[in-house]
Amino acid sequence: MTVIRSGEFRGTRAWAAQDIAAMNGVSVRLHWTDQPYRWHVNEGEEVFAVLQGEVEMRVREQGVEQRHLLRAGDLFHVREGCEHVAHPIGAAHVLVIENEGSI
Repeated sequence: MTVIRSGEFRGTRAWAAQDIAAMNGVSVRLHWTDQPYRWHVNEGEEVFAVLQGEVEMRVREQGVEQRHLLRAGDLFHVREGCEHVAHPIGAAHVLVIENEGSI
């Protein structure tokens, strides 16, 4: 058993991660960031849980961009093949559940 105090985790760079668990090909990672990621597409689904801060999730489907503001406690599901990028508003802690080895 492990207790992780997400608010105490600070990375040395944007999107630094603390591995929480790897379960049957699925990884659970705690991220700290204060900078956007990059547009990308995952091989598989992905779930974001904003633990602290705010994150604007941007998705592109069929050339149309949508933006969703996530606050602490909000969850966001990205379907396989959906282009997306996370833009924190200030510093944020985000729990990400995805296939192991995803970018």
